[in-house]
Amino acid sequence: MESGGRGQIALHDDRYMDVIYGVITLPGPVDEGQTAEQKNFAKEHYETLKELLRQVEFKSAANIPLTPAEQSLANYIRKSSGGPGAIVGASERLRSQRGLRERFKQGLEISGRYDAAFRSVFREAGLPEDLAYLPHVESSFQNHAASSVGAVGMWQFMPGTARQFMMLNAAVDERRDPVASAQGASRYLRDAYDRLGSWPLALTSYNHGVGGMQRAQQAFGNDIGAIVRSYSGSNFGFASRNFYTEFLAARNVARNPQRFFPEGVSYEPPLNLDRVRLRQSVSMPMLASYYEVNSWELIDLNKAWKPAAQDGRVALPAGTMVWLPAGTVLRLTQRGTADRALALAEPVSTVRLR
Repeated sequence: MESGGRGQIALHDDRYMDVIYGVITLPGPVDEGQTAEQKNFAKEHYETLKELLRQVEFKSAANIPLTPAEQSLANYIRKSSGGPGAIVGASERLRSQRGLRERFKQGLEISGRYDAAFRSVFREAGLPEDLAYLPHVESSFQNHAASSVGAVGMWQFMPGTARQFMMLNAAVDERRDPVASAQGASRYLRDAYDRLGSWPLALTSYNHGVGGMQRAQQAFGNDIGAIVRSYSGSNFGFASRNFYTEFLAARNVARNPQRFFPEGVSYEPPLNLDRVRLRQSVSMPMLASYYEVNSWELIDLNKAWKPAAQDGRVALPAGTMVWLPAGTVLRLTQRGTADRALALAEPVSTVRLR
């Protein structure tokens, strides 16, 4: 079994990340989901360890002698970053994490399609290009990703935040356009950095919100380590505490694919499409006619269009970004029909990749 794969589950402390109790290997063939046998196997190991930790907590608090196994566990916890006090509550902090190797590798392969475009977005916004690695943390570059609380797309924007930083209306949801939502992310992160003045805090705000990080900043300044160790604000849980560290880890893996995936990574080819911005409101059928593109192809390229816009019931508003097959604008120009095309939309070259 390859280390860190989906066939393995790590049992660890959810606050003191250097406390890793062990890694169990699931029995039988492993797929995206787990069989009933595998779920029971993992649950049994989890509950057994949880009960052992409860005994260590109880006996340590009551000064009752520990068994050799309990003593070994207690010594391990005391030597961790949490120190002797980490024994208290250890059973409640037990967490299981399934291996992500296959999922991360798939995201890395998909990232080949978007990396140059995302880097261009952040570079032109005057922000660090490495922010292009953020979808590894948010969605593993899955554009169809949707969270249980309503975050959508590769960059995982909630509706309220999306309305602030990108287009979200009856016709278009730019959260489903990877490049448009990257531009939204650049606007969000610029605003967060301007308000917080710290990249670790600005990135953590992507999960916890700027307001929450401002409260953490008031208590601990810009010390992300102190915030992670000691801040106990509302909803500042495991995901928020570890968000910045997870980003750094994802960046490290993505920068060194040969180290973590010696078998090789098959990156998707970069985007090769035209992109235009609508000067006026227009229906999808009219747009397809203007650019002489099949409607089904136009819909397939533009994931941000809602069903009502796809079938022409609602017009695409002015300002909408439209993806077109590579060479469409050049073809019209060469045929002498550029004026007609440009009356409807202006080319956007900032994210056009050849």
